[in-house]
Amino acid sequence: MGQPVTVVERPSSRPGIVRFNINRSLTGMAHERYAAGDEITGDRPPDELARRLFELGGAQVIHMNSNVITVELATGADGAGMAALIEDLFIHYRDGVVPEPPSTEPEGD
Repeated sequence: MGQPVTVVERPSSRPGIVRFNINRSLTGMAHERYAAGDEITGDRPPDELARRLFELGGAQVIHMNSNVITVELATGADGAGMAALIEDLFIHYRDGVVPEPPSTEPEGD
C-alpha cells in the first residue's frame, strides 16, 4: 500500500550539498529546516522524512520547501541511500509484512 515517490537527484554547485526533487509537495509553500541533534516531535511527512534521513546517517542539515529536499552532508558523507529512502517514504507495507485485515465482528458488547 502506498505509492513510491519519484526522486531526481540534482547536483549542487556547492560541495557537500545534495538536492532531491520529488513528484509531490511535502511542505506546501512552507520552508522546514532540521539540524542534526534537534528533537523532531511532529508527525507530518517532512518530520518523518527528516527523522529517517538523520537515522540513515550523513545528514547535518535538512531543508525542505514544497517538493525540493536539500541536504547538507556531514564531513566525509556522500548521501548514499538517501534517494531510496525518500522513494519509500509513503510505502506502508514492506516485503514480508502482511497487514491484518479489518475485523468483521460487530463493535460493542
